[in-house]
Amino acid sequence: MFTTIKKIISSPDLRYRIIFTTLLLILFRFIAHIPLPWIDRSQLQNFFSGNQLLGLLNIFSGGALSNLSIGFMAVGPYITSSIIVQLLGYVIPSLEALQKEGEQGRQIISQYTRLLTIPLSLIQSFGLITILQRQGVLNAFSPQHLAIMLIVSTAATILIMWIGELISEQGIGNGISLIITAGIIGGIPMQIINTYTIVAGGGILDSAKLFGIIVFLFVSLLTVSFIIFINDAVRRIPISYARRVIGRRSFGGVDTYLPLKINTAGVIPIIFALSIIVFPGLIARYLEQAKSPLLSHAATAVSRALDPNGAIYGIIYFLLVVLFTYFYTAIVFKPTDVAENLQKQGGFIPGIRPGHETVQYLSKAMNRITLPGALFLGIIAILPFIIQSVTRINTLIIGGTSILIIVSVIMDTLSQVKAHLATQSYDHYGS
Repeated sequence: MFTTIKKIISSPDLRYRIIFTTLLLILFRFIAHIPLPWIDRSQLQNFFSGNQLLGLLNIFSGGALSNLSIGFMAVGPYITSSIIVQLLGYVIPSLEALQKEGEQGRQIISQYTRLLTIPLSLIQSFGLITILQRQGVLNAFSPQHLAIMLIVSTAATILIMWIGELISEQGIGNGISLIITAGIIGGIPMQIINTYTIVAGGGILDSAKLFGIIVFLFVSLLTVSFIIFINDAVRRIPISYARRVIGRRSFGGVDTYLPLKINTAGVIPIIFALSIIVFPGLIARYLEQAKSPLLSHAATAVSRALDPNGAIYGIIYFLLVVLFTYFYTAIVFKPTDVAENLQKQGGFIPGIRPGHETVQYLSKAMNRITLPGALFLGIIAILPFIIQSVTRINTLIIGGTSILIIVSVIMDTLSQVKAHLATQSYDHYGS
């Protein structure tokens, strides 16, 4: 470890990238603490502390949402825009063609994503402010004040998006993922203090509370180990390349393997499921005050059914995560394209004919390994609610989803650091 740190310090390029990334993340945290004007922050914090639905969304903003800072939407609209553009790429032929055009097509798609982020930020900001007003948390604003708040929050979202892209291009790691991770880590100290206050409310930790803390710490360590194991777990599909003889030289004849990750979808299915299950509950709470008795009773029934403390919420959440894991894996991994690329390069799976049989074999293999990956993500998603029901401690902020994001991003960033060090070692050896 100390040898790696010494190499990082002695590398000017890597040292610059790490310092550059750190400074931009500090700038993001500064933005997250600049409050919007005309906001009563005390009412907001009390409301978010008692609302698990919004509290879960507050995780990804590092407390910016509960403070209603100028960056309270953080990278949420950009992530939504990325998901929409990515899904449309499999529906609209022109976007699908752009995805296959390499770097130039990627830049055009990135520009579409940025442009779509602007209206999405306006819509999501307006919707959240309206819901908070309906709940009595925020006072009514004049049209001028509301317009200023929407413009400022959208500008902050674009600035945060730009910070994330700068980190990806000139820093180290994936910028958007690091921003989300920084937001989660930034909110942990306050949540730990709040949890301790709740647990030790009487000033003395009795045996039941102490047992709950021990169980929580044990499950947290076990979860981290399990996430690392699953993220690194792959199924190796053997690949052989045919030997070619040109003159007196022979080429090919190499045996390798195709790694199929168990968790191919990453954390995206949890984000999808969270978007689906959170907003119906928010809309239902908004409609509870409707003048129509039928609409009000229906909204109340939906709100109770989607109560995060209820079993129905946990079951629906789990099933949505599993469903979206299969859905997103099917989008990301295309057996037909993999089989075509193997055939063009002269590769084949031993015992399997190229073409249609290879496609069927890869599809069957991916479907099998996706099941444990989907169950893994589903358990991680509902883990905070399971722990809370056992220990009676509100551990939502440091639950499975947060740990999954933090561990995955740290592992990815460390991989990039090692890749930079390896590249510099090769360059030094070659010179």
